[in-house]
Amino acid sequence: MQNDVTTLIGAVTRTVADGRRDGQPVRSVIAERSYDTAVDDLWDAITDPQRIARWFLPVSGDLRLGGRYQFQGNAGGTILGCDPPHALSVTWEFGPQLSWVTVDLAAEGEGRARLTLTHTAPIDPHWADFGPGAVGVGWELGLVGLGQYLGGVSPDAAWAGTEQGKAFIRGSADGWGRAEAAMGEDRAVAMGRAERTAKFYTGG
Repeated sequence: MQNDVTTLIGAVTRTVADGRRDGQPVRSVIAERSYDTAVDDLWDAITDPQRIARWFLPVSGDLRLGGRYQFQGNAGGTILGCDPPHALSVTWEFGPQLSWVTVDLAAEGEGRARLTLTHTAPIDPHWADFGPGAVGVGWELGLVGLGQYLGGVSPDAAWAGTEQGKAFIRGSADGWGRAEAAMGEDRAVAMGRAERTAKFYTGG
């Protein structure tokens, strides 16, 4: 896969926000990216199980409001909200960890749509070590795959392990570190978390 890494990194707007859920402090990791397709097609690409498997992972379960889903070898959860073709919300359950993901879609003129993904998680020791990039980098790799798929290219699962892929991961992690610092975290702390995240994803 040949992509301009700088362009891919710059395609995403990154935001980190403080909040509370069920009386507990949480942080929200928010990634926004636009795609050259209509909202209806983008919605179908992120909700149709056959299409999801082509750019993300195979998914199974009772894929309707209130139903349970499971991504192969990854997280599962409950579908909390579904408003086609604009909004989807789910729990994100990986082992004992519970967090929440929402995806919002909006038209950006003829044949273009914007996706906003928000992953909200409790502040825990994992966050203290890795910060927002722990989930942010992973989601961005998924958004790259979605962009390839929508552009008619089969995503390459091995790309993240190439030098180009590792450069993207480092750039994404740095971006999440800057976003956390912009939220108000000490810059040295935020960038230290970003560096640990990059090393985790790239193997050093």
